[in-house]
Amino acid sequence: MLIAVILMYFLLASFACWLLLFPSGRAVLVQAMVNLGWRMHGRVRKLKHGGGARLQHLGHRSGYGVAQGWQWLLQHRWLSLAGALLIVAPPLLAWLWSDRIALGGYADRQYVINEQVSDLLKGEQLAPPPALPPLVFTTAEVTQLRPLLGGASRNWQLLDQDFAQRLLLVFKIMKDMHGYDMVLLEGYRSPARQDQLAAAGPNVTNAKAFQSYHQYGLAADCAFMHEGKLIISEKNAWAMRGYRLYGVTAESVGLHWGGRWTMMDFGHAELRQRGVLGN
Repeated sequence: MLIAVILMYFLLASFACWLLLFPSGRAVLVQAMVNLGWRMHGRVRKLKHGGGARLQHLGHRSGYGVAQGWQWLLQHRWLSLAGALLIVAPPLLAWLWSDRIALGGYADRQYVINEQVSDLLKGEQLAPPPALPPLVFTTAEVTQLRPLLGGASRNWQLLDQDFAQRLLLVFKIMKDMHGYDMVLLEGYRSPARQDQLAAAGPNVTNAKAFQSYHQYGLAADCAFMHEGKLIISEKNAWAMRGYRLYGVTAESVGLHWGGRWTMMDFGHAELRQRGVLGN
């Protein structure tokens, strides 16, 4: 019995809090009461047409029920008053103090962020690295893994400025903090090239023209330079460690990393914006 009373109190208190703290809840309740009123009005009209005896009988039963309820409240007035206070007091106090309550240690906390990210937000402009010779991207090892990489664009100027700065910051952090020299494999990608890659099969890409952030200058594929060679292979333990660090770093500056996709693309990072690709 005690458990049932506690549960009933909890439900009533929750309902009272909902009504007190959420105007939309009160609006829903008012609308429900209006709808109930109209339904009752319709039933009364039907009863009038159906005969006064039924209406009189219904009124007598309703009046008897109200009288019984009122009598019970009078007999248990102190218990009823205590129950009403228990239901109303908590949400009322929460409402009265809602603008003043603050958890200790949170209100004045100063959050420390990466200094390099802070510099970027303050407007520091990072410069793209010098372009590498085209032969770096067409070696036998690279061609075996990415046979269509030779036709890729590595022009930083074709990238969205905000995305380019974030990606350059990733390159800087990877170099300064982790010792990895990063390389842009492909940035902007034309619709025609996107269709060409899609036609090569799902092991390359599933995205057709204008289904990729590359067409908007908001995505890039990257890899590493190590001892004068371009390292792309994901079977290389050193490179895989770098890809994981790259993913964490990219996400720390607000980019999405392809390493979390079902079809994982460890070197891919993109900046998602509203109005692009349905976002």
